[in-house]
Amino acid sequence: MKWKKLTVGPVQENTYIIYNNLNEAVVIDPGSEGKRIIQTIESLKVKPLAILLTHAHFDHIGAVDDVRERYNIPLYIHKKEADWLSDTKKNGSKYFGQSITAKPATHILTNTDNTLKIGNFSFEVLTTPGHSPGSVSYYLKSSGAVFSGDALFAGSIGRTDLHGGDQDVLINSIHEKLLHLPEETMVLSGHGPETTIGMEMDSNPFLSGF
Repeated sequence: MKWKKLTVGPVQENTYIIYNNLNEAVVIDPGSEGKRIIQTIESLKVKPLAILLTHAHFDHIGAVDDVRERYNIPLYIHKKEADWLSDTKKNGSKYFGQSITAKPATHILTNTDNTLKIGNFSFEVLTTPGHSPGSVSYYLKSSGAVFSGDALFAGSIGRTDLHGGDQDVLINSIHEKLLHLPEETMVLSGHGPETTIGMEMDSNPFLSGF
């Protein structure tokens, strides 16, 4: 598996295009700049099969409809944030002077951690709430990578002062779900640079004591 990271929009959100040697692709969190995301997909000569959302804050959903309509592919989101796609208060765009929405998702994820198979991809869906109630992380065990959304960053964790945020819940999610992954696991976050589970266990100031 390979991935391409595009940093998009005014808050520098990371959109990921994951693809394999069969030229299948999955897009995670197309947050903004839909035209640029589509141009990158075309340049990679891959076929998108689905869009996966780690959560539904406005900076992660702004280009959902552009990509979905271009390729006629399904959208996956956790059930606790399904209605956030159309609610500018819950997705936060209203408070940043914007009105960002997306059409309803086609597939709803539940609270239970499970395996999601899309084409030749097999993701372990880890429920990691705290930054938002329906945050999830997508773990590709075969590739040693986890797409953590805004749960865990290099040297930091997600903010919890937005709708439904809870820092205690977030710390518990990271401890119970992400820090149990192998230390060499690459962490591909919703903002900022890549890191590893081991590096965050050793040096992340928010996770001291774990």
